[in-house]
This record gives sequence, structure tokens and C-alpha cells, in this order.
Amino acid sequence: MSLRVLDPRQSAQGEALRMAPPLKSLNGAVIGMIDNAKIGTARLFDFIEETLRKDYGVREVIRRRKPDATKPVPTPMLMELAGVDALLSAIGD
Repeated sequence: MSLRVLDPRQSAQGEALRMAPPLKSLNGAVIGMIDNAKIGTARLFDFIEETLRKDYGVREVIRRRKPDATKPVPTPMLMELAGVDALLSAIGD
């Protein structure tokens, strides 16, 4: 009997992902929020939204809730948020 070891690493393909440059300011920014549909996320986002508006001058917050915490964000929902200046995604367990 032989032992076969599999290497789960993949070789790099394409260009490396880069972080978006940081915003110079949140003043006047439009922020998107994706709620993962768990029980505590809405309350967390309420607090974050209030803080962003009051302390950082965020102009608009667009909130969306995933239909199911176990699945990826639906493409149409991502498209709705495509023009935001920054996007938050959080879990609320």
C-alpha cells in the first residue's frame, strides 16, 4: 500500500489582488453595508451608521440584507452597491 499526499496549495494565477486606496475622508461619502442575516447584525449596523453620520460626516448609508447567511451575496445586490465609496460586511452573532 502506498501513501499519496495531496498539496492543497495552488500556484498563483493572474495579477495579485490589491487593496483599494484609503479614502482621504468619510465626510460626504456614501457607505454600503451588507448584513449577513444573522440576529445581531442590524443592531451593530445601527450603531455603526449613527457613528459614521454623526462623527464622520457620512452623507448616505445604503444597507442591504443577504437572504441567507450561508450563501454568498447575490450578484444583483452587489451591483446595487457598486458605486459606494466604501463597503462594510459584518456578521452579528
